[in-house]
Amino acid sequence: MNFEKYPFEKLNELLADVTPNSDYELSALTIGEPKFETPNFIQEALKENTSLLQKYPASAGLPELKEAMISFVNTRFNVQLEMSQIIPTFGTREALFNFPQFALFDKKDPTIAFTNPFYQIYEGAATASRAEVIHIDLTKDNNFKAELTDEQLEKCDLVILNYPNNPTSAEMTKEELGEWVKKALEYNFILLNDECYSEIYFDEKDKPASLLEASIAVGNNEFKNVLVMNSVSKRSSAPGLRSGFIAGDEKILKEYMKYRTYVGCASPVPLQKAAAAAWNDESHVEEFRKIYRKNFEIAQEILGFTPPKATFYIWLEVEDELEFTRKLFEEKHIKVLPGSFLGRDGIGKGYVRIALVENEIKTKEVLTRLKDFIDG
Repeated sequence: MNFEKYPFEKLNELLADVTPNSDYELSALTIGEPKFETPNFIQEALKENTSLLQKYPASAGLPELKEAMISFVNTRFNVQLEMSQIIPTFGTREALFNFPQFALFDKKDPTIAFTNPFYQIYEGAATASRAEVIHIDLTKDNNFKAELTDEQLEKCDLVILNYPNNPTSAEMTKEELGEWVKKALEYNFILLNDECYSEIYFDEKDKPASLLEASIAVGNNEFKNVLVMNSVSKRSSAPGLRSGFIAGDEKILKEYMKYRTYVGCASPVPLQKAAAAAWNDESHVEEFRKIYRKNFEIAQEILGFTPPKATFYIWLEVEDELEFTRKLFEEKHIKVLPGSFLGRDGIGKGYVRIALVENEIKTKEVLTRLKDFIDG
């Protein structure tokens, strides 16, 4: 298999010969990893269940974890799932990589489409599946909204959307997602939305919609051909907990569950216990949202940047993203991620991704440094 280098490896190579300004401490705004302590009640749930390390975890997940996830989906999106319509996963990364391999295995000449720029795992899954790739280009001209032609849709076996979107911070409304559900039914492809940023929003009236909601809204109550993934990594500042789920079409999930039994990616029981606590609580998530909301208020004040409705990313337009990244690191000891490392076919060129995942004090200091650099 010929996998592309990961964006962070490309970044290290880009900056390898650059000597940063030692007057400043390093500020890395590159990775979408919250820099806040995982809430204590989640940590305590993990500690209290360490004795369960003696047990092999079931691939299907603990009933109490599934119930907690179902409760989250019902409370957040007003969608009531059956136990057969959801599978706990070891985060979403492993499922995003192996689900396409499962789904496309029996296709003679499989085709996968996914949003571009993208989370690198989508491309890796396509490579592992020996699939033809159709890039769903997200640009300023289309407001970073996913679009494909009828001819392209005819070819698709699997389409991966990612809304709220990494890295552009774009959203699609329930109505727009509903149109994609209709296309999935008309052209008979599997439609998957990666929703791991759905809980990082800043106004109740702008809460991102789920593809599950959209499916029901257009009359697809059984979620035929429709799946979503989500996780606690961003929501609970707990990426190390590796708790996610895939939910939707139970016929697809029934067969995927058989596949997962062989994969051997079940989460350890103590982690599942802690994850159930995380999924069952909403108050800690609102506290994190307040931090991210404040960070974007700071960004608006310092950079004049209009905050997005969701995610913790700034998709900053620049003249030359590679030169910008090198010079910013050299002069201000700040790392950002060039957009071209996240896209293909020229998509992402002229942008850098900035992750606002630090506390208010650090965010204000580093964005002030960034502003000084831009004003040059």
